[in-house]
Amino acid sequence: MMARKGRDFLNELTIGFAVCGSFCTHAKAIAALEQVRAHWEHVIPIVSECTADTDTRFGSAHDLMREMERICDHRVISSIQAAEPIGPQKLLDLLIICPCTGNTLGKLAAGITDTSVTMAAKAHLRNDRPLLIAPSTNDGLAASAANIGTLLTRKQVYFVPFGQDDPEKKPTSLISDFSLVVPAAQAALEGRQLQPLLLRQ
Repeated sequence: MMARKGRDFLNELTIGFAVCGSFCTHAKAIAALEQVRAHWEHVIPIVSECTADTDTRFGSAHDLMREMERICDHRVISSIQAAEPIGPQKLLDLLIICPCTGNTLGKLAAGITDTSVTMAAKAHLRNDRPLLIAPSTNDGLAASAANIGTLLTRKQVYFVPFGQDDPEKKPTSLISDFSLVVPAAQAALEGRQLQPLLLRQ
């Protein structure tokens, strides 16, 4: 996949950008999507069904998806049926899940495929291509810790560097630095994990 080198080739790659229901981080995710779109011409937006169906105090689902479509100039994938062809059609060179909730981390670790995002990940990984995960979960150092550990050992799975976002009030909470999505994506395309993986506050 990476036999050719250089800027022109990198611009030709197709990146998937999937958003899960960590609603408080959606504004940061959209900023990261803007940065991804600035680096790669072809970006396909994906949202979980929860994200597609849920309005919160952080914004409406409709507005979020319209903004993603505006940035990417591509219709949002929001169902298992629409995500499944990612595999057989080899649509993506890299899939980014940003944010990735504890729920999705658990499903990825256990091989459960019952959402558009987990189907996109399963379909994409069958092609032996990189998956980049940006965790955002309140139980990252509790129930989700084992799932993160499991995924760290998986072939073609990489992480956007993460750390504790509020050690005093939420001591088990972890969140990625979304400003590092692009360099982490570039590293994943080269087959390496961006370091340091664990960030200090």
